[in-house]
Amino acid sequence: MRHAQGPLLTVDLSARSTSTTPIDDRLDEFVGGRGLNTSLAYDRIPFDADPLGPENRLYLSTGPMQYSTTSFTGRMAATALSPLTNGLCSSNAGGFLSRNVTGAGYAAIEIVGESDELLAIHVREIGDGGEPEVTFEAVPDLEQSEVSAVSDRFFESHGLSAEHVACIGPAGENGVRFASIMTSDTRAFGRGGLGAVLGAKGVKALTFDGDATAEVDLDWPDEAAAVHRDAATSDSIMKRQGTASVTELANEVGALPSYYFSETSFEGVEGISGDRVEEKKYKKGTCSQCAFACKLPTRDEGAGVETEGPEFETVMAFGSNAGVDDVVDVMRANELCDELGMDTISCGDVVSMFLESEDEFGNAELVRSIVEQIAYREGVGDKLAEGVHRAHGEFGADDWTVKGLSFSGHDGRHLNGQGLAFATANRGADHMYGEFYPYEYPLVDPEDALDPRGLDGKPPKLVEKENRNAVLDSAIVCKFSRGIVTDDQLAALLDADYEDLQALGARIVERERAFNNARGFDRDDDTLPYADEIEGFETALSEYYALRGWNDDGTVPDRDAGDVSRDASSGDATADD
Repeated sequence: MRHAQGPLLTVDLSARSTSTTPIDDRLDEFVGGRGLNTSLAYDRIPFDADPLGPENRLYLSTGPMQYSTTSFTGRMAATALSPLTNGLCSSNAGGFLSRNVTGAGYAAIEIVGESDELLAIHVREIGDGGEPEVTFEAVPDLEQSEVSAVSDRFFESHGLSAEHVACIGPAGENGVRFASIMTSDTRAFGRGGLGAVLGAKGVKALTFDGDATAEVDLDWPDEAAAVHRDAATSDSIMKRQGTASVTELANEVGALPSYYFSETSFEGVEGISGDRVEEKKYKKGTCSQCAFACKLPTRDEGAGVETEGPEFETVMAFGSNAGVDDVVDVMRANELCDELGMDTISCGDVVSMFLESEDEFGNAELVRSIVEQIAYREGVGDKLAEGVHRAHGEFGADDWTVKGLSFSGHDGRHLNGQGLAFATANRGADHMYGEFYPYEYPLVDPEDALDPRGLDGKPPKLVEKENRNAVLDSAIVCKFSRGIVTDDQLAALLDADYEDLQALGARIVERERAFNNARGFDRDDDTLPYADEIEGFETALSEYYALRGWNDDGTVPDRDAGDVSRDASSGDATADD
């Protein structure tokens, strides 16, 4: 099976030191990206670590596809113990950073310890002597700086564009539990609060540069050419409207969360629809090497706002869920979150919760004020920065989270299979983990379409989809390749049988689950605020566990040594890399 190349680079912030470790055997088993990160995190992060403490570790990695020029490969993965969910969380971001990370020559970067001063870490190509070229730069001048200011600073001082930089904004420095890591200014490792992990470690930014080449056999001209051609020639509406293209459909079928989840449709949807987003788009946008070009550079000269997006989830969180019906107001909130370094979904949801408590739905000016207060933990923003799960009681609101992660769109009260996917996802209420919703919308191919109501026959499909997505996140291939990259093509690109890929995905999902089990997660956490409204939910959940070979309480049984066993008293691997 094709996999990423290069050693693991460990950056010890406490000691201001670096080291490299060969991880060929681990790469053979887990390919790269999310799989590699999960394997390393499982073996190296103590099960009782504080997410915001020095024992937590953050992993950044690419996969074998980042050595290619194939479409849908401009992404990379980040993994750490989440300060929002208290479990293991992987996130990935698009843009152009991944090629610069592969150029530095490492399969993965591990950030450990913590710094007593604000730092930038500069990672360069491995030197001729095989020693890592990493420098630690104190950056007190960047304290509380917004994301674009960080990028400008490293362009001026180091000649590195934003595509070479991964950084945090004020939210990460201030420990906002849903702070993101930003790259290319507007692309986010968004979910789970990994920006707060970097902030707790005293890292403002990492930069990557180099021209290293990996010895990866990419003998796949037919498959790669077909994927690239189909990406370029596709007439998908996403090329014009991104994921915002689904907004009116979600509203029509009753799957658009509105007014802090109290409703599932929004009467003002026309003002935040995909058509309105498309009207604000002023050029094409894409990720590295990708001909699909589904990104959304948008601007409104009258309002003085220029951003990228909003995508559907941001339209939901800062539009319908907040009772806001003007796409320009959503764009402003989107721009603020990017500059301040926050996940638009979690931020929009917690702001919507506050609006409900104040009877202020639709107050876009208040929305922007609260977003800034959250990033700097000022006033009521200090409480809201803890996220919905920790703050809802103080505001008399319902807890619209799973495992502490607030909901994205594609409401499971209508799309019941997606509801089950929210419940089972190891990282919480995230739509892209199981990504079941496409099967339950009426636009899919009739051969694949499923009745959105009920769960009969859906657990096996969910298991397969979760496994496939874990492989995509390890390869790393964008999930918007659906409908273009077939199962057979994915197998060919990775030089594997599709059954072997399913087994790989299952190992990754199970390793995540076992880590979370060790931190106390079980069946009680695989639930929904509306679980009682979905017929057969508990039966389907038990079926899901049985298909995965797990216990009916949602825990992973003891396996043979070397599978998911680990010395729980140690953060060290129990087997050689």
